[in-house]
Amino acid sequence: MALQNGVLIHGMTSWACAVRDAAGEVHVASGRKPHFAPAARARVPVLRGPIALAEAFALLPMVRRALPQARYPFERPAVLGSIAATMLAARALRRSGLPAGTREVVAGGVACLPALLALRGPDLAAYHGAEHVSIGTYENGGTPAPKEHPRCGSQLIPAMVASTLAVNIAAAKAPAGVRGPARLAGMVAAVGGSVELFSWVARNPDRRIARVLARPGFELQRRFSTAEPSDAQLEVANVARDACLALERSAA
Repeated sequence: MALQNGVLIHGMTSWACAVRDAAGEVHVASGRKPHFAPAARARVPVLRGPIALAEAFALLPMVRRALPQARYPFERPAVLGSIAATMLAARALRRSGLPAGTREVVAGGVACLPALLALRGPDLAAYHGAEHVSIGTYENGGTPAPKEHPRCGSQLIPAMVASTLAVNIAAAKAPAGVRGPARLAGMVAAVGGSVELFSWVARNPDRRIARVLARPGFELQRRFSTAEPSDAQLEVANVARDACLALERSAA
């Protein structure tokens, strides 16, 4: 995860975060990751994705306590304001008289605005690129890697947008009393299914269909969500990576 001023790295069992403060000093913290329902996370398809996502969100306050200098992407006032505004706009759209499909398409587009605004910050896209270069270079045995990475969460976005749109349209046509539960169940299925598809694509990079499915996420990274990092930003990412690897090795 790229931050406004650094990088948060996830391993299998551990995490590490490194940031650079306004004075130029690098701060680092690391620890063990929380694990929810480990048996289901390892073995139950579709549920694995939502569980992993819940673990990732549960980690954020842990990182903040250990490293108060960290600045998350959504902490900028403009981004927080856009999140509140898009929630209100989406609710108003879903109560409008527009056709169900039109309502969900427009609401889905509005929901993307906070992420686009966050990427307009001065350093977020570059730290995202630094995260990929650091991890990819390690995985390549030291050969410099590009700023795009095949396991980036951006690869999930096209599938999640499409599946979420489909389940929300279906939920909007359900009886009024069950729309809320139907939407929630559909969201869980959309996230879980997208993660399963993403995992299959990552395991089968040589298959033509996998390359086709990966292309939209790759272009999203290349054109919007990453930028070439500076040497100073890459240094921060490497500090986070090495701290995470040290904990992973100690747990092996």
